[in-house]
Amino acid sequence: MKNYSVKQYQESDYTNWNAFIGQAKNATFLFHRDFMEYHKERFEDFSLMVFEDEKLIAVLPANKAGAKVFSHQGLTYGGLVYSAKINGEKVEIILDSLLSFFKENEIESFYCKPIPFFYSSGGNHETDFFLLKRGTFLDKKEMNLAINLAMPLRISKSKLKHFRKIEALDLELVEEHRFESFWELVLTPRLFEKHNAKPVHTLQEITKLKEIFPNNIKQFSVYYEGVIIAGITLFETETVVKSQYGATTKKGEELRALDFLFIRLIQKYKSEGKLFFDMGIVTDDNEKGYNAGLLKQKEELGCSVYSQDFYKMNLI
Repeated sequence: MKNYSVKQYQESDYTNWNAFIGQAKNATFLFHRDFMEYHKERFEDFSLMVFEDEKLIAVLPANKAGAKVFSHQGLTYGGLVYSAKINGEKVEIILDSLLSFFKENEIESFYCKPIPFFYSSGGNHETDFFLLKRGTFLDKKEMNLAINLAMPLRISKSKLKHFRKIEALDLELVEEHRFESFWELVLTPRLFEKHNAKPVHTLQEITKLKEIFPNNIKQFSVYYEGVIIAGITLFETETVVKSQYGATTKKGEELRALDFLFIRLIQKYKSEGKLFFDMGIVTDDNEKGYNAGLLKQKEELGCSVYSQDFYKMNLI
């Protein structure tokens, strides 16, 4: 009979963890320790590793706050990550092992935000099923807007009409390897002006992450008469590209430069064979719970609504 055990991640597990992420069924580069730890001072790491005898078969990127465990508050998505060879019955055993570990360590509640399904071409819903069977409930649901690039594009006629007008302006589209222009001249001032907010990543952090993950983090900017007017920062996986940041100057708004950039990037990644273009959530603190203008904008670019689910399990 096989023995299953759970241990908390330690620095000595760095190589083993990353090697596992590199071959897991439902992992992206966000689960690499170098990405998870760029802001490690903000979170108390509580990442877990599940073993079948001596073999690592699953990991849970997670952090801890008091008696609560989250998968992981510093990441866009998370959940249980497991080997491609793991079947549904074994996922149930893995989950039960984790829940036993939580109870042994006096964890009162577990919050899980699984990776959206379109990041896992091999399927990824076993965990959801077994969580719900064990008393987990849907704590929150958000609208995640994404384009299925395997299907014909559904960009609105009005967007395409303006796109053709903008093309005649001789805008310059540049893939940049540095972030200073976009961060300092566009993103940061616009976020502060419109939302009194700052980017989640500082310029130093995104620069460091780009150095570590040069093939996964990319910056595309639009220049008009030699001046930057818009930009999009992308997180790219093998099958999905995600717009992590998008912003435009007032001149860029006037010229609709961000729409121009999005359409060019949608066309680029469709031609390269990516499966989805993820434009993220449209959540807002208003009465509706979502930003209607942002929803319309993304739908007009060809997005459909997919779910980003958040689960909670009370253990005590």
